[in-house]
Amino acid sequence: MLHTKSESDITSLAPSSPSRSQKGLVYYVQSPSRDSQDGDKSSSIQATPNFRSPMESPSHPSLGRHSRNSSSSRFSGIFRSHSGRKLHRKRNDKGWPECNVIVEEGKYEGYDDEKRLTRRLQALLALFSFIVLFTILCLIIWGAARPYKAEITVKSLAVNNLYIGQGSDSSGVITKLLTLNGSLHLGVHNPATFFGIHVSSTPVNLVYSEIVIATGQLKKYYQQRKSRRTAIVNFEASKVPLYGAGSSLVVADNGVFEIPLRLEFEIRSKGEVVGKLVTTKHRRQISCNMTLPSNTIKPIRFRKSSCIYK
Repeated sequence: MLHTKSESDITSLAPSSPSRSQKGLVYYVQSPSRDSQDGDKSSSIQATPNFRSPMESPSHPSLGRHSRNSSSSRFSGIFRSHSGRKLHRKRNDKGWPECNVIVEEGKYEGYDDEKRLTRRLQALLALFSFIVLFTILCLIIWGAARPYKAEITVKSLAVNNLYIGQGSDSSGVITKLLTLNGSLHLGVHNPATFFGIHVSSTPVNLVYSEIVIATGQLKKYYQQRKSRRTAIVNFEASKVPLYGAGSSLVVADNGVFEIPLRLEFEIRSKGEVVGKLVTTKHRRQISCNMTLPSNTIKPIRFRKSSCIYK
């Protein structure tokens, strides 16, 4: 449908319509370029032509030559450098500029290996720290348990049978023979407040003039903490040859005599503070001198000053 234009409309449009011979004005729009992303405040300058008619405007739905030129000029303005020159870049089949693809260097396998190594180091460090702390704790406990030593006391020696007779040894040498049997009573005290002890001993010897005439053995046993116990050691000697040492013994007509003896032994105690990991060991050497009459039936009592405790 054709619309007739009035004279006033023609008059109002006439001044606004430039003549075709008149050169169109050019406007410049400043827009940020891609380089501004790197902290640069420079911008590219984009030229926008002044269209002669509304039909040539890019907002018009028609796809004319000027519309394509305008859109391409806007797009190309993005790739301008700081000096306003165009950066020549390759384009793909659809006309879009090709961009470099960022390729990640390295592989994830190296990162995983490094992560595993870090975990192993952390595990080893944790294990080493635990061992060090546990060792320090054990040393502290050992130091606290070290002063607790078993207290040994020689109480008495009871002799059931003691006599000397004339005879010969296995080789036929004539000498004096000694026969003895009895028992030794020891007092053992464990002062430790938080662990028990295992008590044992070396052979308990009765010595006459450097000759061991009787030997006994303390049976190993366990004693609880903060407890007292009496340990018994039995002796038995049968027809022990005295050889030259027996010449100093004087036997009365009624067979009564006195024999000087020395008691020697060592008591060992072992405390298990933390199982078998932390243990305390102590030794006590004991030596007692006595004169034993053959006609006595009463046990011999020992004073603390009668024995030497080392």
